[in-house]
Amino acid sequence: MALLPGLLLDERLWRAQVDALASVVEPRVIDLTRQDTVAAMARDVLAAMPDRFALAGLSMGGYVAFEVMRQAPQRVGLLALLDTKAGLDTEEQTARRRGMIELARKGRFKGVTRMLLPMLIHESRLEDAALTGLVMDMAERCGREVFLRQQHAIMTRPDSRPTLPTIACPTLV
Repeated sequence: MALLPGLLLDERLWRAQVDALASVVEPRVIDLTRQDTVAAMARDVLAAMPDRFALAGLSMGGYVAFEVMRQAPQRVGLLALLDTKAGLDTEEQTARRRGMIELARKGRFKGVTRMLLPMLIHESRLEDAALTGLVMDMAERCGREVFLRQQHAIMTRPDSRPTLPTIACPTLV
């Protein structure tokens, strides 16, 4: 099973799921930090996985999962799309991304990670210091360059709405 994290998140995002699923499947958290397009990220997923596998993507990981479904739908037996969307960003979302990219380029990456918290964590959990600390640590560990690559991938991703009716495997949304 391939587990795809979201923006600025790493394998720690999936720790509980990996532990819970390890006796049933071989869960693999795929590193989505090296590429700057969802197409290249999807190729990394396909290269890391066997001929047939289950796939779960969270947020940006969901965008990559859609791309996997375009590149090699026959290889995915089960699909989970978690806190993601098939459509493109609104103009407002794109403008917000551009603003955060500009801040990061100007050396204010830590400020960007704080701005992202309400987008990465449900409002009911924003006061949970352990959770917010973990998310901040993952983001800081990924760093500015990963943020810039991942934002480029997100902003240049294709609209996945036309892909939806082509998905033939059992899917959890």
